[in-house]
Amino acid sequence: MSDTTITHAVVTGGAGGIGIGIATVLARAGAAVTLVDYRADALRDAAGQIAASVAGATVGNIVADLTSETDPGAAIDTAWERTGPVDLVVNGAGIYPSTPLLELTAKVWDAIQDVNVRSAVLTTVAFAKRAKAEGRIGSVVNITSGAALRARTAAAPYSTSKAALEMWTKASALELGPLGIRVNAVSPGFVAVQSPVNPYEEKYRQGADQNPLGRDGTPEDIGEAVLWVASDAANWVTGTIIRVDGGSSTGNAGLPRSWPVMSLGIHGEVSTTDA
Repeated sequence: MSDTTITHAVVTGGAGGIGIGIATVLARAGAAVTLVDYRADALRDAAGQIAASVAGATVGNIVADLTSETDPGAAIDTAWERTGPVDLVVNGAGIYPSTPLLELTAKVWDAIQDVNVRSAVLTTVAFAKRAKAEGRIGSVVNITSGAALRARTAAAPYSTSKAALEMWTKASALELGPLGIRVNAVSPGFVAVQSPVNPYEEKYRQGADQNPLGRDGTPEDIGEAVLWVASDAANWVTGTIIRVDGGSSTGNAGLPRSWPVMSLGIHGEVSTTDA
């Protein structure tokens, strides 16, 4: 476990599987956590799940529409006033609807960008303003995706949103660093969690058979990376994207091997001398 001075973390998208995993890891490290989501019943269930699994955990929840102009600031202020100063914001709210390009509408495009990018932007700005006003430092961790690097069929809006969120991570780190606020991103590989807002079909999954470590990720894997990058152990790290994907971003482990050189009819010796 990383040494950490995180006392209070706000986790958006906190009712989702990865959000719960992140919040659970932070709670185990001793941080109070406030979950923010628009689904009231799911939020209560998530808070109860974390409280049941981490003895003595302080877990709050706030229902908010983080795509609105006012809710992100209100959520930060409410969390601050209920539980104390916030020193970590995890922007985990996101949706991943499957939308073939020729079926894409402006409404669908806007909805995905609003949840995946706008909510993180507004929440980060609200947190930075409050932290500056209070004379406090802190950390922001954005949850991105390998889709920022490689486009996916029927996911052009999603891939675009995650690429935008990674550039937002760098741009905001540049401007907020002088205030003592670090901004980084954690980019998960395939994590098998089902959610009404992010369903997936098993036949389309790309998991253990395509990464060097040979297994799917877990929400807690993502939580451990968030804990580290927000901790004092990473206090000179900002503007960085951390790939937590079993190595899937290094290449495709599922492709067949190429033919041996001799089977291709290539003759002559192969030099082993260093170039």
